[in-house]
Amino acid sequence: MRVTIGRRTAMAAALAVIGAAGLTATFGPAFSPAAWAHGPTRQKVRESIEINAPQDKVWAAIRNFQDMGWLPPVTKTTGEKGNEIGATRQLTLTGGATVDEELYKYEPDMMSYSYRITKVDVKVLPVTNYSSTLTVSPASDGKSKLEWAGAFYRGFPNNDPPPELSDEAAVKAVSGLYKTGLEALKKKIESGS
Repeated sequence: MRVTIGRRTAMAAALAVIGAAGLTATFGPAFSPAAWAHGPTRQKVRESIEINAPQDKVWAAIRNFQDMGWLPPVTKTTGEKGNEIGATRQLTLTGGATVDEELYKYEPDMMSYSYRITKVDVKVLPVTNYSSTLTVSPASDGKSKLEWAGAFYRGFPNNDPPPELSDEAAVKAVSGLYKTGLEALKKKIESGS
């Protein structure tokens, strides 16, 4: 036992004195900070847009969980249970791919709902363990702010992901989707269509 405590004390002292860079230089890449990594970290994306319309009008455009026709890549939405907690929907995208989602929070008085993806091909959206919230709030001069926030892990759950399933690819894909959706909804609502 004394040997173990002595080794731990010696290792802690070495770390304190030479730090991670020193360990890498002294002992090689096995002691680099990258070698200490233990898989992906949860990523977050938050996008918002101001819409020249009252909150009720913006909420009316997004409140039906069973209709995501305002999102450009979505060609069809089917689902069950409306806006009840546990409701499901399947989005069919341009090209035929599908995304399955489940509603887990619905707060019409707060003009907000949250859902999670239960099934998606990472080639379609390079994420896993994805959840998201849409919220309408007031903005200046009678306008509204629509915010879309999501949290997720990259599409590759282990270390050393291929570029198309990396953290960067996941963040870029989700951010691009949110921006496209918010801009399309703004255009739809402000044009009155």
